[in-house]
Amino acid sequence: MQSEVRNQTLQIPAKFYRIGELVNYTPFSRQTIHNYTIMGLIREAQWTEGGHRLYDESVFEKLSRIIQLKKTKTLSEIRRILKQEETDRRESAKNN
Repeated sequence: MQSEVRNQTLQIPAKFYRIGELVNYTPFSRQTIHNYTIMGLIREAQWTEGGHRLYDESVFEKLSRIIQLKKTKTLSEIRRILKQEETDRRESAKNN
């Protein structure tokens, strides 16, 4: 049995965050997180059975990018930039 365990790779379960946790870990309010989700700037990864949005760890990178872009861009410009960056990432992944 020990040899079987040694040869297996354990999978770490993904961590999901509720909006309240994002509010605690970022400078954004609950309403701003909600608005960014509705606008398509960020995306929920899952929903709870009770209908609450859950975000994966990648949301922090996206929110950091929004903070950076907000210094010089409007929200509609940010949405366009993030969408283009997502398209570029997919294309790059497809070509590799």
